[in-house]
Amino acid sequence: MTLGGKAAVTGIGETDYTRDAGGRGVLTLQLEASLAAMADAGLRPAEIDGIVMPIGLGATVAEDFVTNLGIPDLRFSATTPLGGAGAVAAVQCAAVAVATGLCRHVLLPLGRTGRTGSRIGARIHQMPQFRTVGEFEAPVGALAPAQYYAPMARRHMELFGTTSRQLAEIAVTTRRHAILNGNATMTAPMTIEDHQASRMIADPLRLLDCSLESDGAAAVVVSAAEVARDLRQPRVLLTGLAEGHPDSPSTITQRPDMTRLGLAKAAPRAFATAGVTPTDIDVAEIYDCFTYIVLCQLEDLGFCGKGEGGAFVEGGALDLGGRLPVNTHGGLLSQSHMAGMNHVVELVRQLRGQAGRAQVADAEVGLVTGYGDLGDGTIAIMARA
Repeated sequence: MTLGGKAAVTGIGETDYTRDAGGRGVLTLQLEASLAAMADAGLRPAEIDGIVMPIGLGATVAEDFVTNLGIPDLRFSATTPLGGAGAVAAVQCAAVAVATGLCRHVLLPLGRTGRTGSRIGARIHQMPQFRTVGEFEAPVGALAPAQYYAPMARRHMELFGTTSRQLAEIAVTTRRHAILNGNATMTAPMTIEDHQASRMIADPLRLLDCSLESDGAAAVVVSAAEVARDLRQPRVLLTGLAEGHPDSPSTITQRPDMTRLGLAKAAPRAFATAGVTPTDIDVAEIYDCFTYIVLCQLEDLGFCGKGEGGAFVEGGALDLGGRLPVNTHGGLLSQSHMAGMNHVVELVRQLRGQAGRAQVADAEVGLVTGYGDLGDGTIAIMARA
């Protein structure tokens, strides 16, 4: 059985994205985004019969939504504990649930108080996938994500001549897009020189290579494709879905090739199921915890060859008018760190033609990726019905 075309994203919702949620907790934020997503789809809470919780680390569970939304018959619940790959993995999980007839409408809520809650170093080491890193690498000082990914970026630079200024192209483009967004945290203009002058966090990653810590929530509803015909919004079909894990998935430093992610395994499967190639993609929302991770994913997705990412992103290639518009909402780097669920929301908005000043003209086919904390990769290819 193939999932292609059997499920659709029918509802999207977001809270305001801020550096301070004003006392709203994670559950309150998630409920706010979930109600917005259901209203967008034209659904009542009682019509939700599945819930998938992304990431796998948080203070909320499916039962909280049953209780607070008054869901009378929840037929399916699951968690996708893949960190930043969890949002797109949740989309795949929901697609399975509706394609098999188990559910009709599955809610995917994701909320964070990353800015006002516990800091990233404390959070990630609660995740089971960090056991190996916690035992062998944390004792010698590898405590935060920038320290894990800096060696990957440095290895790419040494092998292929990639430069910090090329990484800056990604940060600057993403900021330009955030400025067009009415719900973005960072809206001050940025230049290449601003990026180069920002302080070093973990060589070669500078402050402006790093994603935000944010408060807020985003949610989507995935419905059976046939059921979706009767809902409020135009259908956005899920045509290709896949998940992949890197070699040596528990630690980056022991990987035979630090420049290859799990997405390199997942992307060919998703493209084959969708019946498209990278040249057919009109817009891409690519997980951007760090600028280097965007560059590496562009290579593993097949938009350019391995080692060619630096040249690929130069000269405005990722801009709205470029060869491949990327992260049209501002991404984790400049809009908000919603662990990738805001990327899913933005792709749906683009394919509906509802992205306002950041709209990609005639966008019909797009993709969204997720990146797990040690290199897990997820991808969803979507198409306007």
